[in-house]
Amino acid sequence: MQTPQKIAVVGSGLVGTLLAIYLKKAGHTVHVYDRSPDIRNIQFSGRSINLVMSDRGWKTLSDIGLDDEIRAIGIPVDKRGIHMQDGSYITQNYGKEGEAIFSLSRGILNRKMIDLAEKEGVEFFFNQKIWDVTLTDASLHVGETERGEWTEIKFDKVFGADGAFSRIRHRMQRQSMFDYSQEFMKIGYKELHIPANPDGSHKIDKNSLHIWPRGNFMLMGLSNLDGSFTCTLFMPFEGENSFEQLKDEAHLVAFFAKYFPDTKEVIPDLVVDFFKNPTSYLVKMKCYPWTFEDKLALIGDAAHAIVPFYGQGMNAGFEDITVLSELMQEYGDDWSRIFSEYQKSRKPNADAIAELAERNFIEMSAKTADENFLLQKKIEKWFSDKHPDKWMPLYSRVTFSLQPYAEALAVGDYQNEIMQEVLKMDNIQEIWNSDLVEQKIIALLQ
Repeated sequence: MQTPQKIAVVGSGLVGTLLAIYLKKAGHTVHVYDRSPDIRNIQFSGRSINLVMSDRGWKTLSDIGLDDEIRAIGIPVDKRGIHMQDGSYITQNYGKEGEAIFSLSRGILNRKMIDLAEKEGVEFFFNQKIWDVTLTDASLHVGETERGEWTEIKFDKVFGADGAFSRIRHRMQRQSMFDYSQEFMKIGYKELHIPANPDGSHKIDKNSLHIWPRGNFMLMGLSNLDGSFTCTLFMPFEGENSFEQLKDEAHLVAFFAKYFPDTKEVIPDLVVDFFKNPTSYLVKMKCYPWTFEDKLALIGDAAHAIVPFYGQGMNAGFEDITVLSELMQEYGDDWSRIFSEYQKSRKPNADAIAELAERNFIEMSAKTADENFLLQKKIEKWFSDKHPDKWMPLYSRVTFSLQPYAEALAVGDYQNEIMQEVLKMDNIQEIWNSDLVEQKIIALLQ
């Protein structure tokens, strides 16, 4: 058991709120600060990508008994539904029978988490702008404007859970020996939506993650409890097939008629949604160190912002909390050791999932429409079902296991090399599930 401390968490998003619950359960006084209004009192729409919860996130929730409450507001998604441009439709299971990710509305989940945290005794302070932090004594500086008067509030510890553009990290960046990189992708996104049928049912299969892969751009859709789908159009900002070309209704309608013809009946508000909702950016951010002495630690996107294409941003942030909690139990009041071990453990895995997430855009937007890739997935699933002790596909390692991301990446690269050899076999399309292919994979594994 730790000696109770007064701890500030900056950021009332998913990671900050769940961390606050953990810290409160560990016996600490926890205050959460956020510069935005209480999300429970505002309309949340226009720039969202639905979240998916997988095994890492579920572990963090189940460790404190919150998994059932969150499962009740999600929808299980057990496969990709791939919409080809020629109108054909292919499904691709994510894992074994019974394995599924869960589609969750970011707004609904965030509101629920704040309710749960308040029930636990966490105090929230909304509309409170944190402009700076004194690293040496964990003091927050709060004020209306950056150049106005600030109030200093002292804590024993501060956690920066304030996202990719973290003010807490901004202070840490002004130290020497602090590594930092930020990169905006040349791809942006726009939220669209598929409304429910008049009876509240879903227009397309609710248990699939729907993808319309078109090379360097794609449309994606995930189901909501109310029968709707949150859809996200990912495209380059400039050039051929880009946001800059869709400048008026005529261009937009013609573009969708050409590339996404099967959405005409299911996205009736295309024009309104497209021109009302903002075009949002995708940013990657890496930094190190994540901690300062025994006073301050970054967590979630504030430490490692990644692109959303593996559905692991929230799960990686929740796994940060799992690791931190285990270290708190192991090292008690030795916060210097807790923080040091935390960042050493998590940094390589954060870098690995950042790499995997970026690669997955290419997989989703281009490869899911590629015959060779689909055959590779079919062979992997067949071999894995026969030899679960010898082969677990990369997606399953990341999504349906707790294997460290860095290990999953390394093993995934090794397995991909094997599969490229297998795909070179004569008549592989005809013999893909034969003894010959099975023995070839076993030999290559040895």
